[in-house]
Amino acid sequence: MLFNSHSFIFLFLPVVLLGYFALGRRSNLAPVVWLALASLVFYAFGGGQFVPLLLVSIAFNYGVGYLLIARKLRPGLRFAVLTIGVAGDLTVLGIFKYAGFFVANLNALFATGFFVTIVLPVGISFYTFTQIAFLVDAYRGNVARYALPHYALFVTYFPHLIAGPILHHKDMIPQFERAETKRPDPHLILCGLIIFAIGLFKKTCLADGIQPLVAQAFGPNAPTFDQAWIGVLAYTFQLYFDFSGYSDMAIGISLMFGIILPLNFNSPYKATSVVDFWRRWHMTLSQFLRDYLYIPLGGNRHGRLLRYVNLMITMLLGGLWHGAAWTFVVWGALHGVYLCINHAWSNYGPKAPPRFARLADIAGLILTFLAVVIAWVFFRAPDMATALSVLSKMADPSNIAFGRVEMVYALFVAIYAALAWLAPNTQEIMGYDHENRSVGENLRAQRMRPLFLYATAAVLAFGILGIQQHSEFIYFRF
Repeated sequence: MLFNSHSFIFLFLPVVLLGYFALGRRSNLAPVVWLALASLVFYAFGGGQFVPLLLVSIAFNYGVGYLLIARKLRPGLRFAVLTIGVAGDLTVLGIFKYAGFFVANLNALFATGFFVTIVLPVGISFYTFTQIAFLVDAYRGNVARYALPHYALFVTYFPHLIAGPILHHKDMIPQFERAETKRPDPHLILCGLIIFAIGLFKKTCLADGIQPLVAQAFGPNAPTFDQAWIGVLAYTFQLYFDFSGYSDMAIGISLMFGIILPLNFNSPYKATSVVDFWRRWHMTLSQFLRDYLYIPLGGNRHGRLLRYVNLMITMLLGGLWHGAAWTFVVWGALHGVYLCINHAWSNYGPKAPPRFARLADIAGLILTFLAVVIAWVFFRAPDMATALSVLSKMADPSNIAFGRVEMVYALFVAIYAALAWLAPNTQEIMGYDHENRSVGENLRAQRMRPLFLYATAAVLAFGILGIQQHSEFIYFRF
């Protein structure tokens, strides 16, 4: 089931909300069970055959977590239990996500004829990473003992289950345990509705609106120089508003239940360096890779050379997490190289004089954006040959079409660029502060309330009118 579907907006979400708050009047546990069951129903619409796999994964990780939290095991045995837990998760992920990739490469190397077809369970990357973090923290002694319904809801919670954000148990489960979240809060419901409306508009009007232009670069016909740039930039902004829209909608839906999700998207194209970009793009994935991969590898504790090695390993695996294809590996490697160059420049490069700081920031923004755009070519292309072909067209200004169609498309892309660079983001508009658990204080104080309400009604109407029959979010594939 998609957030941007009539059945979700007009049926599923209202029914689940009403049931949640109705049960909350009588019990603190029943709404948790209700929401977990509703999340499984939500998941079943996208892949009913994988519900048993999700349930087994929850049972397995909860059991391993119980051994690490509640049982007094010897250090060696604790480490063995953690190893079994993480290995079990990675094995399942590897089979479903990477077996086909492995066999394809085996066939290419040794001319074998093995054949394997495995359907990727929706959201498996997200719920696997979520639970690995839980096990590692349990091993470190940083996890309290949670009841099974709360843990099951933490994993299955439908606003994040399919495409993130990657949640942390310490942030979420205490919220599920609080009785206050089971009572309807008109302020949070209104703020959630506004944020959901903004996200829906971004998805159905902006992301889906520019999607046809992507074929200029990645369609069946070889593009010219300008067509290649228009198509790649169109994808750059389609992905931006698609992911931003999903992140807003997830936060908005969760707010209606009184649950505050972490930020996952913070105007990444306003970044003035690649390091800054990764603090703004898929923020929870960046935090996961830093805390559970980069730092355990050694981080920057063993010298600058090993720091660069650890960065490359982290980004290569981060790229492979996005998809089982060499294009994603190259995308991750490019960002690893970008990060190494960024850190080397910070350590050894000249510092801009204070009077040129603004100019240096603008130069950094442009350079970062171009580097990200080049990497998106590999992220979007179906194979390496297509990616290299598109890049070669982008580097060949001798072949230009730039007719009336290209001029209109270029104007279209420029409008999207202005929105991404100049417009405030949703959390700035709504004053969303995850750390302090606050949102919409201006709205609560009645300041600008009519403006918010009229604007929300218009944005929601445009968002609903823009709904297409079936338009998945790009991150559903990961």
